[in-house]
Order: sequence, then structure tokens, then C-alpha cells
Amino acid sequence: MKKTSMILMALALTATLAAAQDKPAAAATAAPQKTADPVVASAGTVAIHQAEFENALKTLPEQYQAYAAGPGKKQFAEDYLKMKLLAAEGYKAGLEKQQDVVEQLSLMRDNLVANAELQQIEKSVTLSDDDLKKAYEANKKDYEQVKARHILIAFKGSPAAQPGKPALTDEQAKAKAEDIRKQLVAGADFGELAKKESDDTGTGARGGDLGSFGHNQMVPEFEEAAFNGKVGEISPVVKTQYGYHIIKVESREITPFDQVKPALDKSLRQKQVQTTVDKLKDGAKFDDVYFAAPKTEAAPAIAAPATATPADAKKTGGKKPTTKKPTTK
Repeated sequence: MKKTSMILMALALTATLAAAQDKPAAAATAAPQKTADPVVASAGTVAIHQAEFENALKTLPEQYQAYAAGPGKKQFAEDYLKMKLLAAEGYKAGLEKQQDVVEQLSLMRDNLVANAELQQIEKSVTLSDDDLKKAYEANKKDYEQVKARHILIAFKGSPAAQPGKPALTDEQAKAKAEDIRKQLVAGADFGELAKKESDDTGTGARGGDLGSFGHNQMVPEFEEAAFNGKVGEISPVVKTQYGYHIIKVESREITPFDQVKPALDKSLRQKQVQTTVDKLKDGAKFDDVYFAAPKTEAAPAIAAPATATPADAKKTGGKKPTTKKPTTK
């Protein structure tokens, strides 16, 4: 837990250290106590006020703030105080004037100002409901989902091939899948056949139920068959890297606009911000020589001697070197 909080402390203090570049005395000396802003931690000449400490918490990434402001609050305060005490000693020794420290503080300052500018750009993005609805309609396919079942017949070498079951050739697996499809078209129960025959044991135990899924969640051949299939019908046999599938689409729906609106809003804002930032790079030039990809040197070939010599035997602990031809499977 202590290691974690030290990491959190390091993440939070970039802003504090950069700000300290202009005000070393303030960083090293405790400010007068105010009733509205009490001291929450102190040692020697260093006093940390509540407002300062809470501002430091806010500089943490969101995923860490809850912990540092909750169960890790005391540990974070201890680490923060240690940093302030070390900084105070460093200022006494004039370490803030060292070239490497000055350069790092300058980099931190630039990073903070850049992030502030990025926040300004984000705030300037305006999106109306009409903008979001247009984007939704233009990409409606992305919000389509189907609920389906399937039966998988694996062939030899398939990742889904089951140990202990007879290995089927490609032709045998296809023939078996076609036979199962005929049974289903004739009225056989899909769930029962899936439990009995499917090599996808996870869904097979549930009668082949895959639940609902959207685009880009299945291998391409399977996705195409599922999204093009009619509700209630048995698909033609479909081949993928796993084997031969028989698919039954049970329902098709499109996620309503109101449900995707928050995610869509966030996505469009990010795209607009990225476009604005990318425009700043227009006309950028880079030294092609300096940034050239490093050349890779070929590893020297190591050839085993055709016959062993006394020296070879000595090097190999008395064993005669051998050469073997690669085997093919």
C-alpha cells in the first residue's frame, strides 16, 4: 500500500513542483494559518494547508483520486509532506538552480500549460442534439446488435477441437455440419443439438446461446452471416478458422439514440479536439537523418564443423558436434 501511495504522490506533484519554480520561498516556508484554511499536516518549518492538499489531490488521474481522497488519504498526506520537506532542504542548498533541475521544471511548466490549453480546446467544442443525431444516423450500423445461437463442428487443427473426440478432416466436419443443418431445417430442437454436438462447449451447454453482440465482436465470416441472416431462419453452413458453424438469429435490434448519446458525444468531442491539435502540426518539419530508423544488422551465420576435431571435442565437453537437418511436419 505504501508503494502505491508513493506512486500516487509522484503523479500528483508535477503541478506543485512546476509552480514552485517561481516561488521557492513559499514552498519552503509555512504560510500563516487561516481559520478558513487550517493546517492539516506540518513538520519543522513546513505546513500544509487544507486547500493546498486538496489541490494536490485534484492533480491525480481520475482513477487514483478516489483512493487518495479515501482510504489512502493519510498515506498520501505523509508522502506529500515528505516531498515538501525534501524540497525545503533542496531550496536551502540552492538545488533549484542546478541546470538539470531548471530544465526539468521548464519541461513540467510547458506540460502544464499545454494541458491547460488542451482543456480550453475541449471547452470550446460545441455539439448540438442535431449534430449527435446526424452522426448516429450516419453510423447506425455501429449500434446494430443481433441475438443468436450457433453450433460449431471443429476440424482437425482447429483451436476449438475437443480432446478425446475423434478428429474430423475438413470434409468430414463440413459434412457433419450440413447434416445437422438439415435436421434443424426439418424441425429438430436447436438447443438440444447444440448441447449434444457443438464443439463450442461454453455456448453448447447453453443450447448454443451467444447472447447479443455487435459488429466487430466476431470473426468476419461469422459476423457477415449473422448480420445478414433473417430472424428465425437457419443459416447456411459457415466456415471460419474454428470450424463449420450453423447460426440461428433470434432477434435483431438497434441501440436507441438516447442510450448511445453520452458515448457518442464523448467520441465526437475527442475527434474534434484531435483535429484541432493535429492542425497545429501543419507544416512541421523533422530532421530525416536524425529520425531515421536504426539499421538492423544481420546476425552472423554460425556454421557447425562438418567433422569434429580434438579442439572441437574439448570445447563441447568431449561430445562430438552434430548437424541435423530440420524436420518438417
